[in-house]
Amino acid sequence: MERYQATLEHEELLVRRGTRSGLYCVVAVHSTVRGPALGGCRMLRYDDSRAALRDALRLSRAMTYKSAVAGLPLGGGKGVIMLPDGPPQGRARTAALLDFADTVDALGGRYITAEDVGTSARDMTIIARGTPHVSGLSRARGGSGDPSSYTALGVEAAVLASVERAFGTTSLKGRSVALVGLGSVGLRLARLLARRGAKLLVADIDARKRDDAARLGARWVKPEKAMLAPVDVLAPCALGAVLDHESVPALQAPVVAGAANNQLADESVGDLLARRGVLWAPDFVANAGGIINISVELEPGGYDPRIARERVRGVGDTLRSVYDVAAGGMTPLAAAMELARTNLSASRA
Repeated sequence: MERYQATLEHEELLVRRGTRSGLYCVVAVHSTVRGPALGGCRMLRYDDSRAALRDALRLSRAMTYKSAVAGLPLGGGKGVIMLPDGPPQGRARTAALLDFADTVDALGGRYITAEDVGTSARDMTIIARGTPHVSGLSRARGGSGDPSSYTALGVEAAVLASVERAFGTTSLKGRSVALVGLGSVGLRLARLLARRGAKLLVADIDARKRDDAARLGARWVKPEKAMLAPVDVLAPCALGAVLDHESVPALQAPVVAGAANNQLADESVGDLLARRGVLWAPDFVANAGGIINISVELEPGGYDPRIARERVRGVGDTLRSVYDVAAGGMTPLAAAMELARTNLSASRA
């Protein structure tokens, strides 16, 4: 029998079977110490229920630390709609989203949902029919809409802070960047870096993205080649776990800063990166722009995009603080976790 392991340090784990769709909905609330647990709703196909629960538990914990290190008055949570096959459409999709809304509402505001993999701002509008505890609504509904641009803006700030730490200047003119993953965040990041004069080498598993690369004046390569390219900065913006004990020894980039979640295969890879002299921007610091943007949406005065942009650019300052702490003998990962724990402890006190 396969042994299932998960970190159980959560406040709540709610699993409900939807009365409309028959699909199982999961919400994991890791922490509400700093405020309501915010985390997106994933609508994905899972091989079994253990995989779905593992996703919810792991990602909700990561959201706690992402919010805490950014100094936000929010905790960490995650929602999952478990699909047995492909994504539902039409009435079936609406039924699944309303079932998830019931699950969210049952928690009485301790969890606030948002869009994530497999869901959109339009889906959030449907969820909002069944619960007020939803964020990321369209601009027309008074929300902040698609958070991708803000995530990209925060990662740009992380790249600049990392380049400054490694090379002594934030200038990207003449700097080479290998960007892996031209999705909604990766493409926006590529445009931002190109405007700053970076020489881009880009990759994606979808060959149709070559047209986007051409418009940026970027060189197109395969993802495995981009990961190991001799560049100044590697920006992973697609799948997680791309940094492991096989890939890290082969890295040729002195700086790694990207939008992908869970870039390390396990925490020991953070030590390996440090031993190799590679400066790694902890992903939950670098890609916090989306949640920072949503936090502005949740404030009493309502959403203001100017305030959101200003705060998202603060990702660079947060990362500089992480690097300062790490200079005392820690890895950036350990320093970021220390900063998050300090903020969590202050809230408990």
